[in-house]
Amino acid sequence: MKNNLSDRIIPLSSIDHIFTGTGSYTIEFIFAYQEKLDDKSLRSSLLEVIKHFPPVSSKLVKLTDKEYGFELSSEGLVFEVQESSVRFEENDAKYDYINPVNTLEGDPLTKIKVTHTPGGSVLGVSISHAIADGFSYFHFLSSWAKFYQGRSFFPPIHQRTLLVSNQDKLQKNPVVSQDVLRDAGLFLEDKRKVIKKEDLKWESRIFRFAELKELLAQEQKNTDTRLSFNDIITAQLSKEYLSKWQAGGQDDTCYISCPVDFRRILEGFPKTYFGNAVSLATTALSLEELNSISLSDLALRIRTNVKKVDRKRIETNLSCLTVLRNQQNINIFENLHVMHPDSGLLVTNLSRLPVPEIEFNAGPPSDYSILTQTVRGAVILPHPDGFEVRLCCPID
Repeated sequence: MKNNLSDRIIPLSSIDHIFTGTGSYTIEFIFAYQEKLDDKSLRSSLLEVIKHFPPVSSKLVKLTDKEYGFELSSEGLVFEVQESSVRFEENDAKYDYINPVNTLEGDPLTKIKVTHTPGGSVLGVSISHAIADGFSYFHFLSSWAKFYQGRSFFPPIHQRTLLVSNQDKLQKNPVVSQDVLRDAGLFLEDKRKVIKKEDLKWESRIFRFAELKELLAQEQKNTDTRLSFNDIITAQLSKEYLSKWQAGGQDDTCYISCPVDFRRILEGFPKTYFGNAVSLATTALSLEELNSISLSDLALRIRTNVKKVDRKRIETNLSCLTVLRNQQNINIFENLHVMHPDSGLLVTNLSRLPVPEIEFNAGPPSDYSILTQTVRGAVILPHPDGFEVRLCCPID
């Protein structure tokens, strides 16, 4: 690492700040291999590849009351190896394979664990969401695997200055919760709580291509707008789960939040940007409306809001977050939620994950699982016959 402190600090973008502090989200996956991984070669290749991905080896530092930074440090990355006498497929305690990170000041922001079992090895990777979104997480992993194999990879772009708001156009009035919801699709509520894994349960749903095609064809008759599998899945999940999770009370509004990767939307924005390049498309409707609306109408409403994420929307999002941070301080982000904490559902589409590429001369992963503890969060993953949805649900 360089000796000059300023050369070892990367300021966070306003979007990165969302994922800092108590109760912030991490991205965690485990990958099982039927052959043993060479942990010594893994470690040495990792130390080389992070030269291209420096935030992966960093700690969170407070630069001012208004801004965090990533301090590049050898202590910012933890790599450990352990032995287990239990085969992966026989172990229901999948969290044994993960060493979770906390996005707090001074803590390492990446932890990687290799577990050797009687049936092969398991690779567990926990990375702070402040460092990377889902795209960047897998860009790093696939690049590491390619480097390990002596292959080339697309170099990441780290210019977080690409996500700086125009200070002259920032809102001068105090930002309130309604502004945050309208302009950023986020929820300014009570301080986030640390959710224990014992208070969560995972549910899995398989949406098969044949069933989805039939359902999509049926629902498509009711609208001229082209709907996607993702729209239908999100609408179906919303109707099934939100009515169960709605807390009731005076306000019975339900919220459906969908992260939109804007690398493909912003013309000229680098496709290999490493960081958070997401904007939330949030749909709100009453519980009564949720229960009565048709699947196609709900899917259309979700699709319409997703299509609203354009350059203007992204700039508004950045401006709102910047003003919020300037008017308050960085601690305010501990009150920011990506889905409504009581009556919201977050649906993230990761159906194009390059899982087979995470190959370290031990064959592609024979199995994998997401362990990100995002209560009321659903992730759409690839499946041989369609899509698998993993839902992180609160225990009733």
